[in-house]
Amino acid sequence: MSALEGIRACVFDAYGTLFDVSSALAREQATLGDRARALDALWRRKQLEYTWLRTLMRRYADFRQVTEEALRWSMAALDLADEGLVARLMRAYEVLDPYPEVADVLTRLRAAGLRTAILSNGTPAMLTAATRNAGLEGLLDAVWSVEEVRLYKPDPAIYELATRGFGLAAREIAFLSANAWDAHGAASFGLRVVWVNRSGQPREPLPGDPVAEVRDLTGLLPLLGLAA
Repeated sequence: MSALEGIRACVFDAYGTLFDVSSALAREQATLGDRARALDALWRRKQLEYTWLRTLMRRYADFRQVTEEALRWSMAALDLADEGLVARLMRAYEVLDPYPEVADVLTRLRAAGLRTAILSNGTPAMLTAATRNAGLEGLLDAVWSVEEVRLYKPDPAIYELATRGFGLAAREIAFLSANAWDAHGAASFGLRVVWVNRSGQPREPLPGDPVAEVRDLTGLLPLLGLAA
């Protein structure tokens, strides 16, 4: 019996799981030099912090606004003042590079009769741009944004979008995320979670237990009984 017996749909986080969030800053390496890596890490950390804090405060702002606010704070913290850079990075965030295995894995899942979807903090416009740029539009049955509930992950209401959207029980959905906090949130809700641990991080002592851990999305295939 495979680790994900009975799965009927696979739902994916977008940022860090399907799309490489560092690819936006990589395009500015020549401009930023050594500060590119620091800005990349700080921007992502503040972006996530703002989503969690706004959810706790019940003061929702969409992900594009949160992303720009996090970028501006991070640039200020690094003594960077460049409106042109802000504009370029925000445009780049809508056309992030997909990880190299993404299209092939989605194609294999669809060929096996599994339904596929994105469940993301991103706005519908951001996700539409990202999936179109990556050529993934025809490989997804649905793209769900937190804008439907105006909260951010890991609030349980977000993961309910997947069960309600597909009309499936939580145990029938495999959820994949490269973000450990997201993986644990989805597992705590009841989805069967595969943590895509791309950077080899230690496990988090959080509620919810992923059923498996893989280094990239190709590791999902054998868990579903499909040849890698």
